[in-house]
Amino acid sequence: MASGDRRDNPPAAGEIKNGVASGDTIQKQLPQPHPALAPPIQSQRLRLNPNKDHKPESYEDLQLDYSPSIFSSLERYLPPTMLGMNRDEKAKFMREILLKYLPNGERSRSHRHREYRQKIISNYQPLHRELYSMHPAAFFVPSFLKAISGNTEQSFRSVISEPSPGVFTFEMLQPHFCELMVTEVENFENWVNETKIRIMRPNTMNKYGAVLDDFGLETMLDRLMEGFIRPLAKVFFAEVGGSTLDSHHGFVVEYGKDRDVDLGFHVDDSEVTLNVCLGKQFSGGELFFRGMRCEKHVNTGSQSEEIFDYCHVPGRAVLHRGRHRHGARATTSGHRINLLLWCRSSVFREMKKYQKDFSSWCGECSRAKKERQRVSIVAAKSELLKIEGGLLKSEGESAT
Repeated sequence: MASGDRRDNPPAAGEIKNGVASGDTIQKQLPQPHPALAPPIQSQRLRLNPNKDHKPESYEDLQLDYSPSIFSSLERYLPPTMLGMNRDEKAKFMREILLKYLPNGERSRSHRHREYRQKIISNYQPLHRELYSMHPAAFFVPSFLKAISGNTEQSFRSVISEPSPGVFTFEMLQPHFCELMVTEVENFENWVNETKIRIMRPNTMNKYGAVLDDFGLETMLDRLMEGFIRPLAKVFFAEVGGSTLDSHHGFVVEYGKDRDVDLGFHVDDSEVTLNVCLGKQFSGGELFFRGMRCEKHVNTGSQSEEIFDYCHVPGRAVLHRGRHRHGARATTSGHRINLLLWCRSSVFREMKKYQKDFSSWCGECSRAKKERQRVSIVAAKSELLKIEGGLLKSEGESAT
């Protein structure tokens, strides 16, 4: 879920703010090249399409603000003039781009967050170590694995339904995995309470829950995004950087008695969001969707075809664009816990600065474009009728 203004009731329209994660990125010192050798960052722009023939360098041995795999992925999009530069220069350029997309306030929190995460990983003893590396056969249901293995839109749609435009649902997680993850989170929370460490919550809207990356699950979640979510996003969300997802913010949220009750109307700080219910027993808590919007149109009203409610089922996933406006109704009884993965594309966020048309996914942009086309067609028909009328008149005068 994301940060935004809380609402007691889901409005058709209203003020919404972009989601803000509570410090899911660590800032570390990066070796700086000599100023005379630094590339002219302000004058350089990323390529629109990757250089598939270029072999990226490894950044595993550098201390970076983001996962080293992000830098290797982004390197294919560097301007041709930069590909031959040394690794530190390329890393500095990419770092400048990536830092622009740290959510507001995150830079000031990064230092204490780094200490916080290091302290946790150094001292926390996992309950289920098998969760900390990817084991597809143990984590996912066979139908999902088969669809991913097929790696085609046809194989994906054989297990995925789209009950509302842009909202995809499918069976994903094994019951045993859900149980293990729930007890791992509970074990982590108990450890935190015993050691008196203050948990950094997933975002500014949820008062309960935990950031999974903070206690060692970052690598597993990276594999989840790269091997299982990015193939789906490449097919269903290509227009918002689905094929270039390169970082994530993974967390759990909890609802029920003595937990969060509901979640206000908002958008996520992601290009693509995965939301999977882990359990337990509960009633209520439906997700409500109200259409996709770009930043310009985020406060516009919803059309009837954009209104959709979804009921959570343990192990079943929902996949949608981060800009798909949504919220969660009250969990009226029991305890609900969900795993969320905000998947982001640094390439898309950089390229979006140069985009003006979002009609391929923004409902309001699409309606405005169709209206312009309708007006243009009406005007063209009217002009044709005038021309035809003038020709008929001329023929009539000639006949007399």
